[in-house]
Amino acid sequence: MAKAPVLTPQADDFPRWYQDLISKAELADNGPVRGTMVIRPYGYGLWERMQQEMDARIKKAGASNAYFPMFIPQSYLTREAEHVEGFAPELAVVTHGGGKDLEEPVVVRPTSETIINEYFSKWVQSHRDLPLLINQWANVVRWELRPRVFLRTTEFLWQEGHTAHATYEEARDYAAMIHKDVYGDFMTNVLAVDTVLGRKTAKERFAGAINTLTLEGMMGDGKALQMGTSHELGQNFAKAFNTTYLKGEAEREYVWQTSWGSSTRMVGGLIMTHGDDNGLRVPPRLAAVQAVVLAIKGDDAVLAKVREIGAALEAAGVRVVVDDRTDTPFGRRAVDWELKGVPVRIEVGPRDLENGTAMLVRRIAGGKEPVAADSLAAVVPQLLEQDQALLLQQSRERRESRTVDVKSIDEAVEAAATGWGRISWADLGPEGEAKLGEHGVTVRCIVAEDGSVPETDDQPGNIAIVARAY
Repeated sequence: MAKAPVLTPQADDFPRWYQDLISKAELADNGPVRGTMVIRPYGYGLWERMQQEMDARIKKAGASNAYFPMFIPQSYLTREAEHVEGFAPELAVVTHGGGKDLEEPVVVRPTSETIINEYFSKWVQSHRDLPLLINQWANVVRWELRPRVFLRTTEFLWQEGHTAHATYEEARDYAAMIHKDVYGDFMTNVLAVDTVLGRKTAKERFAGAINTLTLEGMMGDGKALQMGTSHELGQNFAKAFNTTYLKGEAEREYVWQTSWGSSTRMVGGLIMTHGDDNGLRVPPRLAAVQAVVLAIKGDDAVLAKVREIGAALEAAGVRVVVDDRTDTPFGRRAVDWELKGVPVRIEVGPRDLENGTAMLVRRIAGGKEPVAADSLAAVVPQLLEQDQALLLQQSRERRESRTVDVKSIDEAVEAAATGWGRISWADLGPEGEAKLGEHGVTVRCIVAEDGSVPETDDQPGNIAIVARAY
């Protein structure tokens, strides 16, 4: 009798495969309140690495970290009409606290534009206070009707950036820089996820923004996932909160603003982009554990050797774990590390000691081969870079092979059954976008003919990317 697979095969049931992997790789559990999640240590380690990489890029862009309260007076949200209308169905509102009805209900933050603008209006007085560039790492709450761990949860973790500038051009350029040089660089060079950078349509734009820039990634089942967004807010929130600066001797001007965010949804994107039927595959530059050294047997010589190899790899700059838990069967440990997607596994037993070798197993490229033990510190870093490049190549090849040019709504719906469609935005337009929505297909973004981000929605030659989405 054939042995049952550890995970539901992707081809049989992709959503079930996703849930199986999250559970078996010990990434997260469902929380006690519907739509919440408990992120387990290995899953949180992935998020911590994402934070580290993103935080470095955000700081390089000039922003400083701060923190604002999670409770927001409900009256703040009502000041910007489009914003409150956009978030109203998702709000969690507290009406009772300390044994009493609250004088004014407070909202658990769905995003922080309103409360941050309350303080920007105090902190910005003259042009010398600009630009004001703030980021915060926090949790937010949006009451999801159809939750899915990491992808759509009632509470999730994220970073949200908020900036104020003296001119429209400065704000526009800063939002574009975050889009490309922070998010785009991170997705490509760390997550190894090939994304399309484009503009959201007016229908899909962030509530209260004048423009939203997005990064869309194709998942293993051909659906799209929004990996991050950067918004031009214009002067909408500045006018609502009277955030002005002294431009001349007596002239006051409203600031121009941006906001931008990425979240634990990226963990879901990582899983669905790189995972296979054997589990997760973690890009080496992201991995909290790049290599694991396993002792096959528990004798002293083997244990000494795996620790020696671990120390050599660590000295070579590899993030390494030594697995010497020989009271747990070797096969079970090997499968667990494979499920977790550690890029390189090094196995050492008595026979390897005799030969002066170790068995090197590659999770991403596949295959296993004996390698001289004393060469591992030189070999492994090179293999990690090869595997990083391979994951990005595979992500790009999937998107390119499953994206087709279409000329009608029917063709677009057909393309979205297995991948993405590209259709002229001039031919589709808002009316066609609405008709696509009736089939569960959305315009993920608009790009220029050459694949760049267009300056306006109606720029001649604009192409709409259409897909089913998470």
